[in-house]
Amino acid sequence: MSKLPNVWVFSDVDSRLPEVITGGLQLGDKVSALVLGTDADVAMAHSLGAHQVFHLGEKPDTRIVEDYVDTMIHAADAHGRPELILIGATRRGKAIAAKLGARLQAGVFNDASELEIADAKVKAKHMVYGGLALGEETLCSQTAIVTLANGVFEPAAATGATGETVSLDFVAPKHSITCVERRQKAGQGVDLGKAKRVIGIGSGIVSQDNLKKAQELASLLGAEMGCSRPIAETEKWMERERYIGVSGIMLKPELYFAVGISGQIQHMVGVNSAQTIVAINKDKNAPIFQYADYGLVGDAGKVIPALIESLNA
Repeated sequence: MSKLPNVWVFSDVDSRLPEVITGGLQLGDKVSALVLGTDADVAMAHSLGAHQVFHLGEKPDTRIVEDYVDTMIHAADAHGRPELILIGATRRGKAIAAKLGARLQAGVFNDASELEIADAKVKAKHMVYGGLALGEETLCSQTAIVTLANGVFEPAAATGATGETVSLDFVAPKHSITCVERRQKAGQGVDLGKAKRVIGIGSGIVSQDNLKKAQELASLLGAEMGCSRPIAETEKWMERERYIGVSGIMLKPELYFAVGISGQIQHMVGVNSAQTIVAINKDKNAPIFQYADYGLVGDAGKVIPALIESLNA
């Protein structure tokens, strides 16, 4: 695969930084990481393979991440614009990508599931039509900005390497948003995309009592809990951060345990990279069984307690 001379990477979520740096190393000869955090975070970026780190400093609690776009622009003007800026596809990551695209007059591509360099241009693919197809685009602007879907690159392990660090002064935006208070949200901070085992809950779970049983099963399996869209947005039984699907979280676990999930394409595109899919559904004709490696036809309210009993035996 051909490479670009200079690639910048950024992630507002620490756990996504190893993957975006790995992607940068595969796509560029030189990788510069924009790091918002402590000196330890800078050292970690170097250790993961970044040749250069632009240190944005530590973020005050009253400042939002998007307010660092002007600082990033100033760095690009002072140190030369990269051919590619690779950003983790989080909500804030996409907001930053949009702002950078407008300011740099750069093409922006969101939720990339495949990336390559061809004829010195970035070619990217992502899911379209609710996951029914893959769309491919070539970004022809001087700088291409791409937000990276979870699981595209295998995160590299830290090596203890060092490199150049450039400290950047904060450049305040003309119009900023000041955070006056922060309140912890229940369930906030879960990084479902990194879980090795996930139990996904759908409408077939029927009741919150069954949901509690599913949580007990997850504990026994060492799994995280996820859900389909109706559970998060209609029933509101689980946090929005746990919603799996084309407009939610994209997973790449070793085991995905689907309980009471019908298997509509909008959900299944979120788990199509799972190594093993196990499904429980009382409808023997449910689409989920077309994707499952192992399927069990039965009422979740009866099957889950039986599984718990067997695991405890």
